[in-house]
Amino acid sequence: MGPSGAGKDALLERAKLAFASDKRFVFARRIVTRAAMAEDHDTLDTSAFDEAEARGAYLLSWHAHDLGYGVPIELRADLEQGRIVIANVSRGVILQAEALGFRVHVLHVIADPVILAARIAARGRESMAEVRARLGRIAPLQWRHAKVIEIRNEGSLEHGAELFINALQHCAEP
Repeated sequence: MGPSGAGKDALLERAKLAFASDKRFVFARRIVTRAAMAEDHDTLDTSAFDEAEARGAYLLSWHAHDLGYGVPIELRADLEQGRIVIANVSRGVILQAEALGFRVHVLHVIADPVILAARIAARGRESMAEVRARLGRIAPLQWRHAKVIEIRNEGSLEHGAELFINALQHCAEP
């Protein structure tokens, strides 16, 4: 997890490639109430998302930036089998994840606010006022038992991916 513009999706894509043949790692495909753009996810309209959420279809779910996000409940089976489920989630669901009763590692991807603003603006989805507002809403992490690993992603994608992949390997250690 981390703020918008931190590079989470790019790091996740590199990690997927690095662990493609390692069955210990499962990369969650989120459900989002927005058409897929740069990030890879499944899409539901708001009504269908809300109905699925009410049915208990999500292992984790949250609402942010006027969108609904969910991690499918089917991933519980992977957790029960001892696999490491990797999901791009909101900082607001750390306590929800801890309540599931499994080990929780938080890879907190961060970057300098100037870098975050430039990356968000480059997407072209928000005005500069909206970018500043988004960055102003960054809340502190709250957790009880999770292990938090901070990854500063300000250099090259290769360097950030190396840090991210190393952190994931650390999460796989007993």
